[in-house]
Amino acid sequence: MLVARRALCVAPRTDAIRTGMDSLRSTQNAVRSTKINAVCFDLGETILNFGPVDVVKLFKAGGKLTYDYLKSLSQPVGEFKPYCRRNLGAIRWRYWLSLLTANDFDARELLKKVNQPKGIRLSHEQWDELVWLWYEPLSKCATVEPDIKDTLNKLKSMNLRLAILSNTFINGAALERHLAQFGILDFFDVRLYSYQFRFRKPSRRIFSAAAERIGLPPQNIMFVGDRINADIRPALKIGMTAVLKEAYTNHSKHLPPAAHKIEKLSQLPALIQRINTPPA
Repeated sequence: MLVARRALCVAPRTDAIRTGMDSLRSTQNAVRSTKINAVCFDLGETILNFGPVDVVKLFKAGGKLTYDYLKSLSQPVGEFKPYCRRNLGAIRWRYWLSLLTANDFDARELLKKVNQPKGIRLSHEQWDELVWLWYEPLSKCATVEPDIKDTLNKLKSMNLRLAILSNTFINGAALERHLAQFGILDFFDVRLYSYQFRFRKPSRRIFSAAAERIGLPPQNIMFVGDRINADIRPALKIGMTAVLKEAYTNHSKHLPPAAHKIEKLSQLPALIQRINTPPA
């Protein structure tokens, strides 16, 4: 009888211990399943900081550079004003259309469409150079954080995959040339631009496509961007950890409760370490 009573007393304790261990294992599994293994960045005002700029003025300056380049190649460009009006008008019209359709365009292909009927004949490399010259004046407005290479090196040393997902019509050849000028292109394993898809941020489909290209489920990816509606909310909805980088584009905007906020990218390694460290 005494043994039976002891058994009855021990059994609840054993069950409680087992329940506690199961709960601990569940917590540890949950932590492991949401561990950050990759960071996906927006580009403008996140990695490259342009600030408020007069885009039309800068593109007109780019138009003069492309005009002079084509003339140096003895291409039939005609007078400058009609050339600039034709190209800039096509870009502006297609840009506004992309806002309505949520479908970006490839600036290189658009420039071909506008200029080839006028007799412009260029090699693939020369079309890339033309796109770069349109973009170059804007590129000169951009800055990166002084310690950006140190930050990206730290993230890489944490065995994190790094990616870029950007809404843009600028061809990737120009953007990647710009990143290479800052010496940071090779840090990014995956580079995705919205003109490569039939949809753009904030569509959940493009975030899903990014996760697929990165090769990880969304819950293991951190997305860092500067816009609440285009970057942060859709990233959260798909299950990513979302981080808002402070920029002029989000001043006085309300941060969703589940999101994080940083002032500088250099704060990311410490933030990821806190997220990935299991609670004591």
